[in-house]
Amino acid sequence: MAWKTLDDMDLNGKRVLVRVDINVPVADGIVTDATRIERIVPTVNDILAKGGKPLLIAHFGRPKGKVVLDMSLRVPLPALEAALGRSVAFIETLEGAENPTAEVEAAEVALLENIRFHPGEEKNDAEFAARLAKLGDVFCSDAFSAAHRAHASTEGLAHHMPACAGRLMQAELEALEGALGQPVRPVVAVVGGAKVSTKLELLGNLVEKVDHLVIGGGMANTFLAAQGIDVGKSLCEHDMTDTASEILTKASAAGCDIVLPADVVVAAEFKANAENAVVANDACPADQMILDAGPAAVEKISTILDGAKTLIWNGPLGAFEIEPFDTATNSAAQKAAQLSKAGSLTSVAGGGDTVAALNQAGAAADFTYISTAGGAFLEWMEGKTLPGVAALQG
Repeated sequence: MAWKTLDDMDLNGKRVLVRVDINVPVADGIVTDATRIERIVPTVNDILAKGGKPLLIAHFGRPKGKVVLDMSLRVPLPALEAALGRSVAFIETLEGAENPTAEVEAAEVALLENIRFHPGEEKNDAEFAARLAKLGDVFCSDAFSAAHRAHASTEGLAHHMPACAGRLMQAELEALEGALGQPVRPVVAVVGGAKVSTKLELLGNLVEKVDHLVIGGGMANTFLAAQGIDVGKSLCEHDMTDTASEILTKASAAGCDIVLPADVVVAAEFKANAENAVVANDACPADQMILDAGPAAVEKISTILDGAKTLIWNGPLGAFEIEPFDTATNSAAQKAAQLSKAGSLTSVAGGGDTVAALNQAGAAADFTYISTAGGAFLEWMEGKTLPGVAALQG
């Protein structure tokens, strides 16, 4: 992949505009999960070590081109300073960045106020991007999670100055290229979640790229229904069964093995520890719902993983939020983690529910790579070109 990294840039004495993603969850003004902030630390430290001066550019929330005080980057600033282990000069306005105070000039690291306060950001306005570019000498893109947006600070800046990928962007691109671009086979994809309709492009792309596609969650019910199986009161998109059939046909033509659960866990109600039973996938009682894959299904997934070299994971296999319907997700995730730790499997996972499920299973730490990007991770898996990545290749 033809993009530069920090290793290719002379940063000594240079002002480096660093697009980061510190759009973190907050409750009562306090950051509740600093993962995204922690992931940018290597980039900032490497820029400093190379004699550069980082000016961090980021968004927070969706202010839609207006100043919204609740969405000020002052909110995550303390968590940013804690992660970096140093003070960060806060710049209130673009004018303040253009005419820096003595305090900002003296600071090792500075943070510009929410870039989405400016209407030119999301419009990818060329004049706005040019104005931003004058604040620095080099552009370092480290927000893969925003790379599917063609905004001034994610795409526009790359056309105005020397550009490179930061350490997080580099890690994301290398992990995804290893998983889908030039993977070691056999390749397995685990795709779960509630709806086929939200992952149509993803499934369509994967059947042409992977050897085994494991489908779980509510999506699996739609595929079972497409095969004429009665899924009772299960979450199921009955209007998508024709589409599911088309995906099955496409997979068959591509030599991709679609894996649906042979047995399932059913219950009459969706609540923790509800009375449940394991039945064959075609034996769901009319008044009950499928809430998880069964033990035989998990055993089959484990066998497939044993023979795999590369795994891509997006979405849970069942209603992982409530016990005991987290069993299949936990078991399969732990198996993948075990193989990854042993060095026989390269595992890449991403998506909000996915990260939560893998953390809950205690498996995330042993996966080869966990992406912090939501939409960008999915769009990459769908085979789409991400503007923020394409700009770095230009």
